[in-house]
Amino acid sequence: MVVTQPDRPAGRGGAMTPTPVAAEIQKYHNQIPLLKPEKINDPSVRDRIREVRTDAFVVIAFGQKLGRALLDGVYAINLHGSILPRWRGAAPINAALLAGDPLVGNSVITLADKMDAGLVLATSSHPANPEWTAGDLHDILAADGPALVGQVLRDRPAGQVQDEALVTIAAKLSKADGWVDFRQGADECRRRIHGLTPWPGVTIQLRQQPLKLLRVKSLEGGPQQAPGTLIDPEKGLVACTGSVLQLIEVQAAGKRAMSWADFARGHKPLKDEVLVGAN
Repeated sequence: MVVTQPDRPAGRGGAMTPTPVAAEIQKYHNQIPLLKPEKINDPSVRDRIREVRTDAFVVIAFGQKLGRALLDGVYAINLHGSILPRWRGAAPINAALLAGDPLVGNSVITLADKMDAGLVLATSSHPANPEWTAGDLHDILAADGPALVGQVLRDRPAGQVQDEALVTIAAKLSKADGWVDFRQGADECRRRIHGLTPWPGVTIQLRQQPLKLLRVKSLEGGPQQAPGTLIDPEKGLVACTGSVLQLIEVQAAGKRAMSWADFARGHKPLKDEVLVGAN
């Protein structure tokens, strides 16, 4: 059985749209039972799920807390996108990139009353790449998650208690977080831009028009210009404090994503123009 969130309005027309999980399962033409409950712990929903007598529950980004009555006597595990106890919470992938963590990965844990506080049953890890955005890292962790879950379901390891002294929290993000401050160093700017791409995204102002920064590179150097100044419009070099940020990929309002080179050819930015990016 697959349990996912209910259909929600999406797009400009607000059409009711299934989650990607539901859309995939619907391809099997009712061969796999599919539930879309508003409240997972409603007694009628709980009874319907427990009737299936599954060997295990696998929970991935479900968005509702499973109550004790639903979990009673069930082997239930959760795939979480961080190396716990680092980054419990709503946005672990973003948080790892924002903080510049050298290692990133997945954890499979038992479900607990406290958010992401269960026993750690298995982890995966990858050296972080400065070119990765949160979208890139999401896809990497999504690709290695199934094998990690399969390993736990086969081996049923005892698990390790998390060290509460090492816990960090990845707070939920909002559109208000989509800013960058060029008064910081270029590497801090890179981490922020990549950590918030594709959502909520980082938007700056160029000639009082919004421009979303999608992919950048931090460079060494000590520019004389004020932070936010476009040092080299052809190469997309922007002054930061004590360093230089190179704009690689951007997206103008209402346009597709494009390389900085393509954007510059069309918009012809000028040397010493200022990009406004502070909160």
